[in-house]
Amino acid sequence: MRMDINCDMGESFGSYRIGDDDKIIAFITSANIACGYHAGDPGVMAKTVALAREHRVSIGVHPGFPDLMGYGRRNMETFPGEITNYILYQIGALSAFARAAGVKLRHVKPHGALYNQAARDERTAREVIHAVKAYDPELILFALAGSLCEEMASAAGLCVAREAFPDRAYLSSGQLAPRSMPGAVLHDPDSVRDRVVKLATTGMLTSIEGKEISFKADTLCIHGDTPGAWKLAAGIRDALEENGIQILPVGNREGGRA
Repeated sequence: MRMDINCDMGESFGSYRIGDDDKIIAFITSANIACGYHAGDPGVMAKTVALAREHRVSIGVHPGFPDLMGYGRRNMETFPGEITNYILYQIGALSAFARAAGVKLRHVKPHGALYNQAARDERTAREVIHAVKAYDPELILFALAGSLCEEMASAAGLCVAREAFPDRAYLSSGQLAPRSMPGAVLHDPDSVRDRVVKLATTGMLTSIEGKEISFKADTLCIHGDTPGAWKLAAGIRDALEENGIQILPVGNREGGRA
C-alpha cells in the first residue's frame, strides 16, 4: 500500500509570509506551488522550486483565480475559455522556474474556489481538464475524490490523483462537510491520525453523520497556511509508516489512476 502527502506551498508574497514551507517539506512527497495569482511571486516561486528539488519532492502547479486580496477563495464569474487561459498562464510561469532548476512538473492541483468549483461545475471542470491536456497530457490532475472533476478527467484520459483532506469531515454522500457545519474541521491530531490510517488501510471513512462510507484516495492534502501544519504532516506520515504504508509521490498510471 502507498500514499502521497501533498501540501499547498509557496504562498508567501512580497513582505507577507504564509506557511512554514521550510519545516513541512521534510514530511511531504508533493508540493503544490502557487503561481502569483492567488499567492506567491517570482522570488517565492524560485525559492520553493529549489526547496522541493533539494528534498526530492514532486513539483506541481497550484493555479487559482486572479484574486490576491481574497487568497483565491472567492468564487468568480468567468467568460468561456477564461479559466483555461488562467491555468495555462500559471502552468507556463512555474514551468519556467522548474526548467531553470532542472526539474519537471508532475501535477496540477487547482486552488481554493477554483478547485471547489471544478469539483461540482461541469464547465469549470471541462476548462481545467482542457488546460492540463493542452499543456501536457502526462501531467497528473489532483481532484477531490468522488467529485465530478475526478469523473470527467478520468473519462478524458488524464491520470487523476484522488485527493482527501485529513482534517476535514465528510458527509455520507462522500462530499466535504461545509465549513459552516459544526465538526466540519477536525482539530485533534490523534483523531486525524486514526482516520488517516483507517482510510489508507481499509478504504473506509466514518462520515460526520456516523455512517461508514467507502472512500478511495491516492493523496492527502495538508494546508500549508494552517498553523502548525508541519506537526500535522509529521504525525500523519509517522502514523502511516507505522502501519506499513509507503509514502511516495503519485505517478503510477495503472488503471488510469495516479
